[in-house]
Order: sequence, then C-alpha cells, then structure tokens
Amino acid sequence: MHNAALAQLGLNWRYLAFDVDPAHLREAIAGARRMKFVGLNLTVPHKLLAMEMIDLLDESAAKWGAVNTIRFEARAETGEWRTFAALGDSISEEIRSHGFNTDADAIIRSLHEDLAFHPVGTKVLLLGAGGAGRVAALKLASEGVSELYLVNRTQSKAEAVAGQIAKRFSNCRAVVGYPKSSIDLLLNATSLGLKVDDSLPFDQDQFALRSASAVYDVIYRPAETPLLGAARVAGCRTANGLGMLLHQGAQALEIWTGKPAPLEVMRRALRKNVYGT
Repeated sequence: MHNAALAQLGLNWRYLAFDVDPAHLREAIAGARRMKFVGLNLTVPHKLLAMEMIDLLDESAAKWGAVNTIRFEARAETGEWRTFAALGDSISEEIRSHGFNTDADAIIRSLHEDLAFHPVGTKVLLLGAGGAGRVAALKLASEGVSELYLVNRTQSKAEAVAGQIAKRFSNCRAVVGYPKSSIDLLLNATSLGLKVDDSLPFDQDQFALRSASAVYDVIYRPAETPLLGAARVAGCRTANGLGMLLHQGAQALEIWTGKPAPLEVMRRALRKNVYGT
C-alpha cells in the first residue's frame, strides 16, 4: 500500500521490509539513520523496545507508550530540525529520530468505519494486554468507554493496564476479568486466530459471544478468524483489522511526506495484496 501511495504522490521512494531480531533493534535504527532512511515502521515486539531508543518522542508515542513509526529529521542551516521530505537533497549529517504512534487513532477510526462503533458510554471486553492491547485499552478509555474489561494470559499485565487507566482516565471503570452482562464490543488484540486451527481467544465458560453486539479482531489474515466466524454465527457485527492497518499506514505516510495520503489507492493496493481482490 505504501509503494502504491508513493507512486501516486510521484515520490522516488521505496518502502521495504526487513526482518530484525529484537536484540539488534538499536543497531538497525542507527543503521537506518546513517543510511538516511526517511523513516521506519516497527512491528511487534519492537514498538515497546523502541521507546528507549528514540531521540524524541511525539506526544502520541509518549501518551500511548509505544512507537510504531519513526521519522528521521536533519538539522537545517537555520538550526531547525526538518523532515527529509522538506530538505530534499540538502540533508546534513546531524540527524535525529522522532518516534510516533499511529495505531491508537487507526483503531478508533476503523471501529467507526467498519462497525459504526462509537466509544462514549459503551462497555468493552478487550482480550490481550500486550503492545496492541495496551494501546487499544488506553485509547478506548480516553475516548469515553464507561466500562473496560481486560483479559490477558498473564494477569499482572492486565492489572498494570487497569492501574494506568484508573490513574489517567477516572471516568472509565477498568476491570480485570470477564463481564457478567452484555457488552457493546469484544476486541481481540491477541495473536490467537492467525492459524485456522487456533482456539478462541477467550474462556467460553466465562463469556458467551451472544453477549457482544460487535466483535473486532485486529488480525486481518485470514480475513475471517475462528473468532470472527463464531461471532458471525452468534449474530454479532464483525470486522477484522484491515482498516486499522490501512489507517495507521496512511498516517505514517503523512508523517514522512507531509502530504495527504491517497487513502483509496492504499486501500485498493492493500486488499489486492492481502486478499487478492
């Protein structure tokens, strides 16, 4: 989707994928800076690790506690820090890394578009308290969810997120465990569902899908995870994480280029690449 967007914008740039061991992340970021990459995207587990490796954190990264987008900036002759897109070929050797988070806004936008879900006053069950789950929990709390139920394989992680919500978003009641009544949304932020034979990411003795009005799975491949298939049978509205992937990528592109992202071009390229349609 990025390369399709770059072609549409007329930029002689390329978006490439690199497999980086977490133990070598600091070196990889330093290498990209030295080679004057415009920026980077980071996937799990790098989003949390990078927090300590970036020169400057944007408010979005500091607020949600994860970095998924890095923009490299160089010192201009005037002394100001400028993006590479703004500097053109006049890039000095004095370069810094600037970290952002585009996941939080992306998941809310996808929930709006794909499920017509609006957080204010709702009850949500969130599965997973790792990188994606933590960001989703804090963002949902900030958007006005009234009750947020947190379930994670390691309970202490869920408790830590609930504690942060209690301190920062007092209007949201964060509970570790399953709800006892119906909810407006179940959101899966675990990796269960990447394989077609994966079990459901929740305890069926503790919760029934018919209790949820809508189900969102951040996984987008396969298009219908076991969770979404079961939710559809149970009569829930369902959506996968393709919209989140699209919107976090579009915002990252705007951070690097300073130009509006050609969203529909990116959407078409993404669907063709992921689903072949």
